[in-house]
Amino acid sequence: MLKDITLGQFFPGKSILHKADPRMKIILTLLYIVAVFMSSSIVSYIVTVAFTVILAVISRISVRVILKGLKPLLFIMLFTAFFNIFWTKGESEPLFAYGIIKIYKEGIIFAVLMIVRVACVLTGSSVILTYTTSPIALTDGLERLLSPLKKIKLPVHEFSMMMTIALRFIPTLIEETDKIMNAQKARGADFSSGGLIKRTKALLPVLIPLFASSFRRAGELATAMECRCYRGDKGRTRMTQLKYKPVDLLLLLIMVAYGAGVVLSNIYLGNLIVL
Repeated sequence: MLKDITLGQFFPGKSILHKADPRMKIILTLLYIVAVFMSSSIVSYIVTVAFTVILAVISRISVRVILKGLKPLLFIMLFTAFFNIFWTKGESEPLFAYGIIKIYKEGIIFAVLMIVRVACVLTGSSVILTYTTSPIALTDGLERLLSPLKKIKLPVHEFSMMMTIALRFIPTLIEETDKIMNAQKARGADFSSGGLIKRTKALLPVLIPLFASSFRRAGELATAMECRCYRGDKGRTRMTQLKYKPVDLLLLLIMVAYGAGVVLSNIYLGNLIVL
């Protein structure tokens, strides 16, 4: 399960999304998330799913990688859908009723669309941003976008560096956790049997060395940065200068067209609105 987590990982490639400017990809990700949450009809959700599939295709990221990224979050999506089924009220007769428990057709539709929305947001944002952007490029793009905030004395560089380091060390911490769990299993630890409380207690021997390892890595990273005379963004130069290219404008136009499709489907197909 731990090896299935692909959050924060970068997969090198030569697709259009890989070649795009990181600043534009951050903007595209924000626009995409807004458009997904604006979807409120069956047609708009079909448009969203189709557009997400197109993004995955042009990114040339393996379908297996994308599905592995969704697998660890499947429980959360199903848990959310489960409660939406029982809490959403409908105008028609309930499909199932037992005491105070009532399940309506609208609740089932809402739960299904909630799963679709979360899956699209996770897949689309990962494909546009983290899967196709290296941590260094992501740091530069985020810092350049937030550079106007430096005028009001906000630590833009430190914030960007902090986010990039966090994304960079997610795969490392996952690998470290897997090693510790395998070591504990070799000593007779059982993480798969028993109830929730027993499983939680079984994780304590994993959490303690994991925290110790994390603090040790943080100290080593800080020492390495100091040895290289790291002083933040003062006097710092970049090997690669960010410049917008025609492909960035093309991707922006495609994203605007997708957002317009969502808005128009919500307006002119109002009889199919379900949310």
